[in-house]
Amino acid sequence: MGSSLRSLTLIALAALASLYTVSAPAAVLDSVTQRKMLVCGVDPGLPGFATVDSQKQWSGFDVDYCRAIAAAVLGDPKLVTFAPLTARERFRALQQGTVDVLIRNTAWTMARDTTFGVSFVGVNFYNGQGFMVPNSLGVDSALQLSGAKVCIEPGSATEVAVAAYFKTHAMSFTSVPVTAESQPAAYQSGQCNVATGDVAALHAMRLGLTRPEDSVVLPEVLSKEPYGPAVLQADYRWAAIVRWVHFALVDAEELGVTQANVDGMKASDNGDIRQLLGAEGALGKGIGLNAAWAANAIKAVGNYGEIYERNLGLGSPLQMPRGLNALWTNGGLQFAPPVR
Repeated sequence: MGSSLRSLTLIALAALASLYTVSAPAAVLDSVTQRKMLVCGVDPGLPGFATVDSQKQWSGFDVDYCRAIAAAVLGDPKLVTFAPLTARERFRALQQGTVDVLIRNTAWTMARDTTFGVSFVGVNFYNGQGFMVPNSLGVDSALQLSGAKVCIEPGSATEVAVAAYFKTHAMSFTSVPVTAESQPAAYQSGQCNVATGDVAALHAMRLGLTRPEDSVVLPEVLSKEPYGPAVLQADYRWAAIVRWVHFALVDAEELGVTQANVDGMKASDNGDIRQLLGAEGALGKGIGLNAAWAANAIKAVGNYGEIYERNLGLGSPLQMPRGLNALWTNGGLQFAPPVR
């Protein structure tokens, strides 16, 4: 009798698994493939992440991620429409289906992950609050800022973080009240000799100064601001697609697969590379894509390191060191499960 019960239980579980597989939601994937266009929510204009020129051509780190998804799903990185969204609009656009994916300098927090019906699928940029100072101040560490005049927006989380940092390190500072919009002018005019904000925004602010080379963003990071793509919470298959496009770009860098060599690497002796590029196995089938999904994404925009360097890295106008965004093999936090 016990054996029969176990058999019946196994049969019931198998039937449930089969039912789950058949009824798995694929609404966003279906919509994207039917319209032959990905709609990607981005920032209206954040240097290095998403900007549009006079010819209406978009570029940036987030923009390249959108193109990578379009290439993986539709086979063409040009099949993407960029929807500029303010911070107030971004989650509503996902909820209402106005955009298919949100890739817009948005930090992953518990409240956002549990309140708005959206899911963050990974961290493609580790950010956090930092400090920028003029070179003339003669410091190379935030631990040397005792007595500094810091531009701060009153009542903001930034103000709380600065106060906690200076208190923890037994340093004094003078708060210079500003708004986010007025901080660049206040800093450049010398009303304060320290600007604060998230590191990415500080690098963008530095780029807009009259003499960017006269200022430096210090290495210390005060807070955790992990940026990543967000999708509708209910659509697990679409979440898996966006997640694994990110992982594929990171794995490609680790495995030495680049935009230039992707075709030749399909003949590699390394099984992980062959599976990543679809030359072996059929992993794309599990998320509703063809075997070339990752190869198409890499061919379109390059691997994670290439995307970072082109838009944010030392070879770009922002000149941001990899820091926490280096691969785990190089002391950073970028780590992806293997495509196998």
